Amino acid sequence: MAIKKNVKNLIEIYSFDDIPGCKNWTELLTLGENNLNEELLNKTKDAVKPEALATIIYTSGTTGIPKGVMLSHQNVVSNVLSASKRLPLEIGKSTALSFLPICHIFERVILYIYLYNGIKVYFAESMETIPDNLRDVKPEVMTAVPRLLEKVYDKIYAKGENLTGIKKKLFYWAVEIGLQFEPYAQNGFWYEIKLKIAKKLILSKWQEALGGNLKLIASGSAALQPRLARVFSAAGMILVEGYGLTETSPVISVNDLRKGGFRIGSVGKVIDDVTVKIAEDGEILCKGPNVMMGYYKEIEKTKEVMTGDFFHTGDIGMIDDDGFLKITDRKKEMFKTSGGKYIAPQVIENQMKQSLFIEQIMVIGEGQKMPAALIQPNFDHIKNWFAQNGIAAEDDLVSICKNQSLLDEIQKEIDDHNQRFGKWEQIKKFELTPEMWSVENEFLTPTMKVKRNTLKTHYKDLITKIYQ
Repeated sequence: MAIKKNVKNLIEIYSFDDIPGCKNWTELLTLGENNLNEELLNKTKDAVKPEALATIIYTSGTTGIPKGVMLSHQNVVSNVLSASKRLPLEIGKSTALSFLPICHIFERVILYIYLYNGIKVYFAESMETIPDNLRDVKPEVMTAVPRLLEKVYDKIYAKGENLTGIKKKLFYWAVEIGLQFEPYAQNGFWYEIKLKIAKKLILSKWQEALGGNLKLIASGSAALQPRLARVFSAAGMILVEGYGLTETSPVISVNDLRKGGFRIGSVGKVIDDVTVKIAEDGEILCKGPNVMMGYYKEIEKTKEVMTGDFFHTGDIGMIDDDGFLKITDRKKEMFKTSGGKYIAPQVIENQMKQSLFIEQIMVIGEGQKMPAALIQPNFDHIKNWFAQNGIAAEDDLVSICKNQSLLDEIQKEIDDHNQRFGKWEQIKKFELTPEMWSVENEFLTPTMKVKRNTLKTHYKDLITKIYQ
């Protein structure tokens, strides 16, 4: 309990576990019952005004130094009320599993939404135990970030590689049907028949692997690959993408299967009480009760992102004729090559990550003659691929990254995906990194977004090698 002596304002420490010499959390229940002063409680509640500061949450810092975002009670509560209208679950009778960091606004507001709608919440023990926790809890809803969903998809897909004969053919046929999914039976009657067969034989097992009851997955924090939305939704777990920032408390828009409000490839329609407009340069501007009070002790930086009541999101996008918002890239992450061509890295990265050989990728090339990429390989898939193709390889990751057969195969994958882009956008060179990009080594944010500046600094020698 040495920490108690060193923190002047710390009154007491309570533990969830039974620890000798430490008070247990159950003592707080008795303390609350014995010292309940409703008059003081009501007076304290009345003193809290909607416009008062509720929390300071720091941005992820993917492209710079994190900033403290000041959010008021009104910011958060207005977002909870408006976003709740997009939650298609039975109030008071549904269960959720939570595992994303609560120190980030996405999961924190989701938890408030669950509480407001009487949804029972279970917390995962760790990221490693999520599969077991899903089977134990059997939730109807959970939130996730795209990187986690990509890993789930890759693991399930890898199981198909170990099948043989008719089972293997059926597996890949079902996945292909799932990847063609469109909501509201847009693919026609014959497709719906094939989908029903694919679900019964194969895709239903995906849902079983995630607890069996999962009906809704809400994805946020980064761009979602459309293929993931299609295949998870085809399996009966409607995967909807939403959009927002810490500065907007966070929800700006979200998809909703009801009333035609779900469109794959979009982040849905803007929620009630929030206004969005697209600036001349394509930047998304947002106005509403959800927009932050400002950055903590950063008056000038606050002014930089505000034009009147409109907040500059830093994202580039468009609103289609039906009111669906689409994000194309981060304004700060876009760059020009030495030839003056604009590159939108997020779009290219999302396309390339569909390769099972690629775990993470960062497109580079600002001020250079061509775009290139740093790639953290998917070592689990690669080891299976080596075994299936009779390729002898050493176990250490450095040797794997130098394997010429692997480099040739990844080049083929990149060449295939490059065809979807203009010549000036295509990845011309790449380097594999033997290190895992993780939250622990600070290459990724807690919500698994790439920290671009950190990676550029760490791999400056590799980047130099690419452009020599």
